[in-house]
Amino acid sequence: QVQLVESGGGSVQAGGSLKLSCAASRYTVSTYCLGWFRQAPGKERERIADIDSDGNTNYYDSMKDRFTVSKDSAKNTLYLQMIGLKVEDTAMYYCAAVAKHWRLGCRVPFNTWGQGTQVTVSS
Repeated sequence: QVQLVESGGGSVQAGGSLKLSCAASRYTVSTYCLGWFRQAPGKERERIADIDSDGNTNYYDSMKDRFTVSKDSAKNTLYLQMIGLKVEDTAMYYCAAVAKHWRLGCRVPFNTWGQGTQVTVSS
């Protein structure tokens, strides 16, 4: 099973930027989805964005204007570029993986998770 390790989190002031990385061990499934999620204390986990093995992306909710998902297949690494960070972006950020669904694509529950990386935005 693929293993995921996030990095790049930290503390930043509002308006700043961070780029998260997620190193993935080789995925044995030829078609797959990689995604970013976050969970703030006391809140439900929310999906930020996902990208499939063909490079197609989906963004969710209002973060799409400030967050960009990408991947480097040669490095087996997923990225999340975040700009214009807000205090409300403070959360634990997770990357996740799932086999791509033949009909639903990446709009399925993800089943493999990293340990997360903390992002803290201060005013």
